[in-house]
Amino acid sequence: MPFLVFLLLFILSAGTLAAQNPPQFGRITLLFAGDLMQHQAQIDAARQWDGSYDYTECFSQVRKEVSRADLAIANLEVTLAGKPYRGYPQFSAPDEYAVAIKKAGFDILLTANNHSLDRRRKGLERTIQVLDSLDIPHLGTYSTSQQREENYPFLIERNGFRIVLLNYTYGTNGISVTPPNVVNYIDKELIRKDIQKAHAMHPDLIIANMHWGREYRLLPDKQERELADWLIAQGVDHVIGSHPHVLQPMELRTDSLSPQKHLVVYSLGNYLSNMSALHTDGGAMVRMEFQKLGPVIRLVDCAYSLVWTSRPSISSKTNYVVYPAANPPQDMTPTEKLKLNTFLENARNLFNHNNIGVGEYFFK
Repeated sequence: MPFLVFLLLFILSAGTLAAQNPPQFGRITLLFAGDLMQHQAQIDAARQWDGSYDYTECFSQVRKEVSRADLAIANLEVTLAGKPYRGYPQFSAPDEYAVAIKKAGFDILLTANNHSLDRRRKGLERTIQVLDSLDIPHLGTYSTSQQREENYPFLIERNGFRIVLLNYTYGTNGISVTPPNVVNYIDKELIRKDIQKAHAMHPDLIIANMHWGREYRLLPDKQERELADWLIAQGVDHVIGSHPHVLQPMELRTDSLSPQKHLVVYSLGNYLSNMSALHTDGGAMVRMEFQKLGPVIRLVDCAYSLVWTSRPSISSKTNYVVYPAANPPQDMTPTEKLKLNTFLENARNLFNHNNIGVGEYFFK
């Protein structure tokens, strides 16, 4: 066969194969939020005249932004253990709270935290049952080891991406887990095995959600920094932290061996709570946008947006409301404005001095 004819046939066949197997393109936006708490005052505010509970107003100002994300993930720091409903120190929130969280646009909930066992075995198992009944994917706690084996590491496919989420807690307030229940505790040997299993799933991204750190500290300890380093060295792409109930810095790192970026968020603070002490009445959402071109995954955008929770005691409204801190409504009371501005100033000061490569974005 003449060389030119062979070359022409080769080019045509290569074009046909390329058409049959086009390169994989895609984009996905992930949104991570902080602690979804439910103190007694929140339960009381949501209670209706007929004994039901309504949390619709709580998320009314952020629902559009949460729903914009392809995947929105938050830390559910309460149990859904049924009545009697109670706040701190051993939480059991009404089921309507989970309904409202889903309606707000959150797609996945993290359940491994220090309050996972507030209502012991019943609380852990009923929380899982309620989330399952509402079709809310979740990870971190399991009714049995078999359930964990079948569902963890948590893999979700969206927009052509395969994403693995991991979730661990430093402890459960001194309450021991009762077999056959399982809580994912921070244990390096366990985590190492989970990461190995995650890699065998051939994911595009592995993101570890860590419930760690010291409460009310604005900067992470050496222990959290070292653990974040270790997780990335093991093959985790990004690390998102919770528990301190205040904001802590964010770092966008460049991998030492490749152009890949790794986001480390030490604490997203409170998303919805009744906490009112300095630094505790708000938090942040962090938004990450990824682009996929064949086997190459690129973090093309990463930024945070501040949120602040208003309480009935200072707003004259009937319920708690999460506001975009940088774009609050105009009808706020003077006390609301003062407290929001204090939170905003402190948060920006913290991030401006300590964040690395992660800036602020705004939404209404």
